[in-house]
Amino acid sequence: MHWTLRMWILLPLIGAIAYGLAQLTWARHLGLGALPMAIGLGILVGNGFTPAWSTRSEQVLAFSKKRLLRIGIILFGSHLTLQQLIAVGWQAAVLDLVVIGSVLSVGYWVGVRVLGMSREATILTSVGSAVCGAAAILATEPVLKAKQQDVSVAVATVVVFGTLALFCYPLIFSLTGLSSANFGVYIGSTVHEVAQAVAAGQAIDAAAMNSALITKLMRVMMLAPVVVLIGWLYQRTQIGTANGPSAAIPWPWFVFGFIAMVTLNSLIDLPAALRHALQVSAQLALILAMTALGLQTRFAALRQAGAKPLILSALLFVLLLGGGLVVHQLLY
Repeated sequence: MHWTLRMWILLPLIGAIAYGLAQLTWARHLGLGALPMAIGLGILVGNGFTPAWSTRSEQVLAFSKKRLLRIGIILFGSHLTLQQLIAVGWQAAVLDLVVIGSVLSVGYWVGVRVLGMSREATILTSVGSAVCGAAAILATEPVLKAKQQDVSVAVATVVVFGTLALFCYPLIFSLTGLSSANFGVYIGSTVHEVAQAVAAGQAIDAAAMNSALITKLMRVMMLAPVVVLIGWLYQRTQIGTANGPSAAIPWPWFVFGFIAMVTLNSLIDLPAALRHALQVSAQLALILAMTALGLQTRFAALRQAGAKPLILSALLFVLLLGGGLVVHQLLY
């Protein structure tokens, strides 16, 4: 069978297995949603059971990782309405903005100035922690033209520390004395992935889960302006360097599609069947994109990156949990 055809079979097969595993009880408790599962399975298959990809297969993977990701992010806007965001209050919006701004600023300074990491690797690692995990990393990658190794390493660190955070939230909740709904806002503003927001909230109660999910989705919505801002700032730093103005950064038009979908979902009462179809399509597109990323990730590349990305991610992990709690207490 031609490798291109095999790849079109392999991608959805791995994605379907990842989706099925994510529905299991133990995966839900660990916050391992379909996206981290797809990345993990892709890495295992790509490193253990397949030869080097042909050029055509690489093209299929590139299409899935880039085009399908953008389609998935646009369609993901069907999960959100402006009314939902307003319901959690202005404090949640401010908390999200402070968390995102602090993590990106501290991450860039530490990664580039202290650890000596490349700007691309630093930004990818930071944006994954600041906004919405692996999806944010892949959404930012086009505006940076980052290396595959940098993308893979950033995603791996987000999965590791995002999962670790799930074990910390119940302990923190027992020490704070916050109401469960209030604590859910803290979870949503600091956890890495959407699935982890659900899992962490469920570990407290239903009220915590609801506020965690809405606050987390508010952070997801901020992905659009964050990607645009990062692209603009990165392009400005490129002008006048060795790369020169020719290193033009592609404009991330898909983020405006995301905003348009949120606006449409807010203004029009879409039929339940249509909204469900859009949400399922978003999930499928994102799963295939994450699977493609995993298949292209090599263990050798992760080893070659060394300890610096892990150190940066660990620092951002502490900043999210500790700094996020301090800002939360000040606001509430």
